[in-house]
Amino acid sequence: MLVSVCLATYNGEKYIKEQIESILKQLQPDDELVITDDASIDNTAEIIRCVQDDRIVFIQNSNRLGVIKNFEKALKVAQGEYIFLSDQDDVWLDDKLQTFLRYLQKSDIIVSDAIIVNAELEVLHASFFRQKGVRKGLLRNFYKNNYMGCNMAFHRKVLSIALPFPDDIPMHDIWLGIIGEMFFTTRFIPEKLNLYRRHSYNVSQAGSTSPFSLAQKIKFRLNLLKYFPLLFARKYFGQKQRPVPRPAEKIH
Repeated sequence: MLVSVCLATYNGEKYIKEQIESILKQLQPDDELVITDDASIDNTAEIIRCVQDDRIVFIQNSNRLGVIKNFEKALKVAQGEYIFLSDQDDVWLDDKLQTFLRYLQKSDIIVSDAIIVNAELEVLHASFFRQKGVRKGLLRNFYKNNYMGCNMAFHRKVLSIALPFPDDIPMHDIWLGIIGEMFFTTRFIPEKLNLYRRHSYNVSQAGSTSPFSLAQKIKFRLNLLKYFPLLFARKYFGQKQRPVPRPAEKIH
């Protein structure tokens, strides 16, 4: 299997169908869209089940795990050689997957630019990179994360170091970004391949003013720092990360 798209959902009924459709039309017959739902209490699960496509692998949590562990669950069962992350409320632009695959032939982790839009997909900012001053670099991304998960894709080999996620990392995308900066080749590409929707119900705070205090931000960075020895151990002594058996629904 070439591509696995990992999409984590929670109470995403308003936008989830539009996002699923924008992804599925870019996938090949043997690719997969892994959706892990974090015990939504709205109609998210019902909407997903109504999309008749056997490339969808659907896992519904019985209890809430939180966004980090929900993404981790999707990553653990993904089968593809190339892993894409997706939020529940964005829209993929038509050439996203093929553009990423082209860059992934030469780099291990790719992050694309995005167009920031409101709930109605009206443009707020033409470039996420320009709006946030996004750049590469280990120290820069240790200080301020530039790896926005919904615009990331990477080779499967990254998971051999990234998984399992420690319980107290600040977010899954900064964890993957730091690992990329330490051990892999990363590249930020200028193409805008995602409509990054900002609205009052966003689960992720990426692209918005941080809700965390300075003390919390320092604690998050110290948590990351303490795991550096673990990352080196996984890199040089760990085993290849393999997909785990998945108690999932295939949507036909």
